[in-house]
Amino acid sequence: MTSPNFVTVLIVRLRMILDGLAAVYQIPAAILSAKGSGLKAKAQAAFQEPRVQRLALRPVRAFLPNLRVRWKFFTAYPNTGTALVTRHDDVIEVLDRHADFEVVYEPRMRAITGGENFFLGMQDTALYARDVSNMRLAMRRDDVAATVEPLARRLAEKLVAVKAGRIDVPPELSLPVPTAIVTDYFGVTGAPDSDFMEWATLMFRYLFTDVRGESALDCEALDAAAACRSVIDAAIAKRKASGQTKDDVLGRCLVMQAAGLPGMDDLDIRNNLIGLVIGAIPTLSKAAVQALDQLLDRPEEFASAQQAALDGNDALFAAHVFEALRFNPINPLIFRRAASDTKIAAGHFRARKIPKDTMVLAANLSAMFDPMKIEAPEAFRTDRPWSDYILWGYGLHGCFGAYVNRAVLPAILKPLVTRPGLRRAAGEAGQIETGNTQFPKHFVVEWE
Repeated sequence: MTSPNFVTVLIVRLRMILDGLAAVYQIPAAILSAKGSGLKAKAQAAFQEPRVQRLALRPVRAFLPNLRVRWKFFTAYPNTGTALVTRHDDVIEVLDRHADFEVVYEPRMRAITGGENFFLGMQDTALYARDVSNMRLAMRRDDVAATVEPLARRLAEKLVAVKAGRIDVPPELSLPVPTAIVTDYFGVTGAPDSDFMEWATLMFRYLFTDVRGESALDCEALDAAAACRSVIDAAIAKRKASGQTKDDVLGRCLVMQAAGLPGMDDLDIRNNLIGLVIGAIPTLSKAAVQALDQLLDRPEEFASAQQAALDGNDALFAAHVFEALRFNPINPLIFRRAASDTKIAAGHFRARKIPKDTMVLAANLSAMFDPMKIEAPEAFRTDRPWSDYILWGYGLHGCFGAYVNRAVLPAILKPLVTRPGLRRAAGEAGQIETGNTQFPKHFVVEWE
């Protein structure tokens, strides 16, 4: 958005206030119309809906943009209370000030690896810089166009082509494609694809979405981690014993190990690879399903996306996919913990003191709909600058494979979107079913 003048800013602020007031009345209506027996069940069902989540953020963004309470929304990690940050500039500030707002994942990262940390759980240290640099050498940017996107595109086309007018998207398309990236590009082999899918999803949930510290999930995730560690250890040992030279991520790590590069012993390689497995499979699948779901909710925009795909206009098709994902990103909140007493939005009326150890929820979903920063936020537009999107984090701990996601997501969906008459299956089958896991397990679509 270009720099607005005073009158424009005033109009936008007034509209934001009016939208916030309207949402106060729209939210109860959404709850009452939701499925479920009883008000509590209806409320839970309503707030699973992205539209209702966006509605709920409007009054907070308008009236209490940096809301702090003593209630501990997160109990999985130690904290003294919660702050909800909703304005675009403030969300970026939290994610950019990594020394003041730190990641909290280290204890669980160490549990996943059996002792060591992974760079997504590290602060900005020399060890973080070393490990990220090593993996950038092994997982190169130019691999995306040369290897990763073609792999994803070929497999997606094959998986869709063998279906006779009906597909259950997660198990039959959006999970198999990133799993193939893990096995064929990362070089992590030795278990059935279904095991990698299950392990990665459990570990991701344990690390990033378990806000209450569920003991049952702890057990499942740590069992999955132990199994995954064993498989990766075996893959490393097998590759070294065979003397095979293969230009994949594992192969490049072993070349760096042979050259004596620090941080590349077998344990380091395994820990980095398990982190990549966790980050690749469930996130790409969830993003693909949620983007498709949002497109199908918008017949006109879906028709435009389909035409772009049929015309071979890959850039325009991708723009439709990412704009759809803006309306329901894989993580609507990104959490950090205040490392010391500090302040958000200093110098503004919305400034808020944040005590040490407060869990700060940076609402990227809200940020991407902040009318003070995003032009026509409620409109579906394919001409937005990439800076409008916070789809995979931001700053030091933004998604390591974000550039892979930008290429692979459209590749997964393109062969499906081009099917004539693509639509949801009738009834519950045509809705995303997560099994209370926050990750799509089933979502059936059909075509002519």
